Amino acid sequence: MTASQPPTTADELRGAGLRVTAARVALLETVRHGDHLGVEAIASGVRERVGHISLQAVYDALHALTTAGLIRRIEPAGSPARFEGRVGDNHHHVLCRSCGAVADVDCAVGDAPCLTASDDHGFAIDEAEVIYWGLCPDCSTVSSS
Repeated sequence: MTASQPPTTADELRGAGLRVTAARVALLETVRHGDHLGVEAIASGVRERVGHISLQAVYDALHALTTAGLIRRIEPAGSPARFEGRVGDNHHHVLCRSCGAVADVDCAVGDAPCLTASDDHGFAIDEAEVIYWGLCPDCSTVSSS
């Protein structure tokens, strides 16, 4: 790899101290090309790329990639966990109460953690997670009809 070439998925895994496997490469690519995917959708995407993989192996790989900071897990109240490839910028999300659609929302103000707690109780806060809830345009149209 030269300085002008972007790192490959395998390079990113190695750089994070993870062993490079076909399943991990496929999983990372599936998450990055998806849109806030759940575990079942990720498993399906990985299977399309590499064949059979157990759901437990998907969970294990998701945990390893999340811990390494290569993907991000979001877990909105009342919803199953979802995963995304946008990491490191402390962005937020908007969720549709009706259909479950999820979209990214950039930070409202300033640098991470974007929000300043009124009382940090002595914590060294480094991240703020905000989830906006409402109805997506499609569901808003249906509910107003």
